[in-house]
Amino acid sequence: MKLFNYFRSSSSYRVRIACHLKGLPYEYLPVHLNRDGGEQFGPTFSMLNPQQLVPVLEDGGSHIAQSMAILEYLEERYPEVPLLPRSEIARARVRQIAQYIACEMHPLNNLRVLKFLSGPLGLSEEQKQRWIAHWLQTGLSALEAELSQSPDRGAFCFGETPTLADCCLVPQLFNTRRFGIDVQAYPTLHAIERRCEELDAFRRAHPSLQPDSE
Repeated sequence: MKLFNYFRSSSSYRVRIACHLKGLPYEYLPVHLNRDGGEQFGPTFSMLNPQQLVPVLEDGGSHIAQSMAILEYLEERYPEVPLLPRSEIARARVRQIAQYIACEMHPLNNLRVLKFLSGPLGLSEEQKQRWIAHWLQTGLSALEAELSQSPDRGAFCFGETPTLADCCLVPQLFNTRRFGIDVQAYPTLHAIERRCEELDAFRRAHPSLQPDSE
C-alpha cells in the first residue's frame, strides 16, 4: 500500500490516522504542495490524479483519490478495526460529523482557496485572515454545539472508540491552531482532541513526525 500525501494536508492527515488505527502499513510518498509551484501540478502526479490533489492511495494496483472515498474504502476493505459503528443510524451520525468537517469546513480554508483569495482576488493578508477566522469559527461553533449536546458522544465524537469523525476532527483542529484560533474556546472539541492524542495512531500521524515535515 502506498500513500501519496503531504505532511500538512488535512486530507492526508485523516488517511494517515485511519491507516494507523487499522494497523495498515503503507509507503509514504511525499507530494510537496508548495515546492516548484506545487508538485501536484507536475505531469507525473497529474497523470496519477487529474484532480491534482492529495492524498492518493494505491492498493493492489488501484488508485483512489479524495480522502473520504479512501476512508470508506479502507473501512470496507479492511473491516477488522471498524471506524464506523454497526447500526445504520449510528453510521449516518458519524458520517454527518465527518462530512461536515471535510466537506463544509475544510474546503473554505484549504491551500488552493487561500492562494486564490490572496492571488487573483487580491485580498490583503488581513482580509484573508478575516476569511479564515470567520469560516473556522462558524464551523467550530456549530460542531461544538452539536457534539456538546449529543447523547452519542463519549470519549470520542461518537462513543468510546475512534471513528471516521475523529479522523477528520483532529486534523481540522491542527489547522485551527495554525491559523491562530484558540481551540480551548471549544471545550468539547478540545476534550475529544486530547483523548485522541493519547492514542499512538493519532500521534504517529501528526504532521511534525512525517518524513517531509519542515
